[in-house]
Amino acid sequence: MDFENAVVVSTFPNHETAEAAVSLLQSEGVEAVISSDDAGGEIPSLELARGVRVLVQRENEEFARGLLNQGADQGDDAGE
Repeated sequence: MDFENAVVVSTFPNHETAEAAVSLLQSEGVEAVISSDDAGGEIPSLELARGVRVLVQRENEEFARGLLNQGADQGDDAGE
């Protein structure tokens, strides 16, 4: 991952949800990584305050956001 050209496409409340998003993106061929500030896992409660970010390359941003938003939309419909 070229971090100089990486952008945050979404922020999640915990690592598990962020990992699911990364898995979805990777299954579609998009390189994605997790970035969080939880003191190297020593203070996981910082996730609640700062969230867990998912980053992709700038050229994949629009596609990645579309994939993640599509998943969110489907989740909203599941309860109807």
